[in-house]
Amino acid sequence: MVVNMKTRSKTFQIASEIPWEPAGEGVRRQVMAYDGQLMLVKVEFQKGAIGSIHAHYHSQASYVAAGVFELTIGDEKLILKPGDGYYVEPDVLHGCVCLEAGVLIDTFSPVRADFLSDK
Repeated sequence: MVVNMKTRSKTFQIASEIPWEPAGEGVRRQVMAYDGQLMLVKVEFQKGAIGSIHAHYHSQASYVAAGVFELTIGDEKLILKPGDGYYVEPDVLHGCVCLEAGVLIDTFSPVRADFLSDK
């Protein structure tokens, strides 16, 4: 199967020009900047929305831009607020529950090609 995807984003990302994509009930994302080695994604959660427990082979570092989230990473669970961040090693189960509507800024390495397959 051939996947049609861009290999890199534009140099500048103007939020009003980037479509939001559904990413679960009460969750949507904007794929911002990326190339083959790095990806930046803005993820918006409504209060009570769940980021289902999952794992992927990418390294992930995320920043809480707004809201309050209960994060589970492996067997650890912690409540994070704006200004906090977290790191997820490859292949480690993780997920969250949004306690107050908010936004996470996710970075991945390498790129999440599954987020680009329709671009």
